[in-house]
Amino acid sequence: MTGRVLLAVLLGGIAAGLIMGMIQHVRLTPLILAAEVYEQGGGHDHAADATAAATATETAAEPEEWAPTDGLERSFYTTAASMLTGAGFAIVLAGISLLVGLPLTAGNGAIWGLCGFLAVMLAPSAGLPPELPGMPAADLEARQIWWFATIAATAIAVFLVARRREAWPFAMILIVLPHVFGAPQPTSHETAVPAGLAALFAANSLAAGAIFWSLIGIFTGMALDRHGKGVRAA
Repeated sequence: MTGRVLLAVLLGGIAAGLIMGMIQHVRLTPLILAAEVYEQGGGHDHAADATAAATATETAAEPEEWAPTDGLERSFYTTAASMLTGAGFAIVLAGISLLVGLPLTAGNGAIWGLCGFLAVMLAPSAGLPPELPGMPAADLEARQIWWFATIAATAIAVFLVARRREAWPFAMILIVLPHVFGAPQPTSHETAVPAGLAALFAANSLAAGAIFWSLIGIFTGMALDRHGKGVRAA
């Protein structure tokens, strides 16, 4: 991948991340802030106020983990992270296209992007949906293993179908297999976060992810259309 192609792909991914950051600011951050109120006990009665106050006094002297403040600072860091993520995924899509000889263009970029969305977000979310702060979760290492295995299986399945349409039965087995074993689940699903808020966050996260990945595919395809012809030919 030449320097010019790499730069164009990076800029496309960054642009997709910038748009994703705006979507997160409008649709996702307010839901996270609302969930944090419940996580901190703001959604309950005040029967445990005395205990909470005592705990706060005991931990006041302990150094707190740094976190961006709510508002512009939080939005800035969230958007910056989305831009870096978009750049990384754009390089991955472009690299796959150039390495295996499957054309990625502005015309089919949305399909490429949605395939990435299927592998990285939609398939894993069937077992591990997007979670708000304060929601119970299983062991982190177990979740990561299942998450990566699901992404790998789904990505291989998509690749097989893209190369050989008749491979779709085996591809379907690969997609379903991680869900047969099942994602790690917490011992209890009790949470102070309202179910409606959690469902709204999951739906908005997946919708935002679909837009994000579609834009990555389209912008990467545009970059390769403009600067990648020689690389493709090589």
